[in-house]
Amino acid sequence: MEGERKYITCEELKEHNKPGDLWISIQGKVYNVSDWAKEHPGGDTILFNLAGQDVTDAFLAYHPSTAWQYLNKLFTGYYLKDFKVSEVSKDYRRMASEFSRLGLFEKKGHGAMYSILIITTLLHLVVYGVLKSESVLVHLVCGMMLGALWIEGAYIGHDAGHYQIMSSRKCNDIAQILAGNCLTGISIAWWKWTHNAHHIACNSLDYDPDLQHIPVFAVSTKFFNSITSIFYGRELKFDPVARFLISYQHFTYYPVMVVGRVNLFIQTFLLLFSRGNVPNRALNIMGILVFWTWFPLLVSCLPTWSERVMFVLASFTVTALQHIQFTLNHFSGDTYLGPPTSSDWFEKQAAGTLDISCSTRMDWFFGGLQFQLEHHLFPRLPRCQLRTIAPTVKDLCKKHNLPYRSLSFWEANVSTIRTLRTAALQARDLSNPVPKNLVWEALNTHG
Repeated sequence: MEGERKYITCEELKEHNKPGDLWISIQGKVYNVSDWAKEHPGGDTILFNLAGQDVTDAFLAYHPSTAWQYLNKLFTGYYLKDFKVSEVSKDYRRMASEFSRLGLFEKKGHGAMYSILIITTLLHLVVYGVLKSESVLVHLVCGMMLGALWIEGAYIGHDAGHYQIMSSRKCNDIAQILAGNCLTGISIAWWKWTHNAHHIACNSLDYDPDLQHIPVFAVSTKFFNSITSIFYGRELKFDPVARFLISYQHFTYYPVMVVGRVNLFIQTFLLLFSRGNVPNRALNIMGILVFWTWFPLLVSCLPTWSERVMFVLASFTVTALQHIQFTLNHFSGDTYLGPPTSSDWFEKQAAGTLDISCSTRMDWFFGGLQFQLEHHLFPRLPRCQLRTIAPTVKDLCKKHNLPYRSLSFWEANVSTIRTLRTAALQARDLSNPVPKNLVWEALNTHG
């Protein structure tokens, strides 16, 4: 009976937002996820960030219909008394329901198959060129092809990480390890840890790890106040070293992207050998060992050290295109301080993301991530469907007077450099005192 229901207010729900006391609301029903946080496939960071709120929009975005059956055992018996849904959220939920009715989440297309074919072909060509040719030019081209292989591998790992490419969760998990750990040397455990937090807290300066690159980059002058990273659990100090590096960040942006892969390797090792809770740690370490067996062995087959260095730099340089793309999608978006709030899920995703406009012939190159807003709103949607839903998402943004940014690759680069330059020029203002700090802060470790 409706009159027998037990209710709590939104303010009372907010009190349950600490480790060991995590409550959330989904469609007005209150659930205790304190114990479930340790088992949550997406990691506990997401639940910590959203605890004490109604998370309906985020839940719909990340979970298939089969996930609802697991909620009953977590139900507290309480309902949210003063629960209200915004008009934007209502439209978003109707959109999600319509996409589900049309079967778009199940129509995965052949993108993964094409990527696997490209990866297999490139791998054979790289190995054959290194082993069978003595030409320096051929070895240079092989290094570039290896970079392209890593790009395609990262897209496969990304899609599998969002459970897009296969119907079976187990098969997706295997694909993640193969494409991420074994092929690219980047742990899928590290990727999930940071990427899920990024999606939930899109462009939050203190909650989104994808914006926290002090002392190398700062997309906002708010970093000059040495804000504390909630994700890494440490202060992002704006010291003299950071001031100097950030003052020239619009010049160093592209060179840093070339060697950015080294940082990803470091982050992988720091996480896998940390004391924290790492899901499937042993499997992730085994995958990384596979990479650090075949990659050095392949490089050692080159005749001279100069060619080996050239080969590695060529592969890193090509892969930098992907690193650049990742930053283009968010560096020039709107930013904010504080935790994410599910009450404005759609609004925060629209404000913090930027699409890259391109022809259908270039979709393979961007891996679907050129439709960044669409991907953020529907991360489970296969990449082949993102172009299909883009007009609908654009119309909804227009209806609610929300930004829908879609720039060409060139325009997105200009916008990003402009953002970096603006912050760089302000960092050069020597009238702002900064505390001293250690140089090792240059490595963006997980803390």
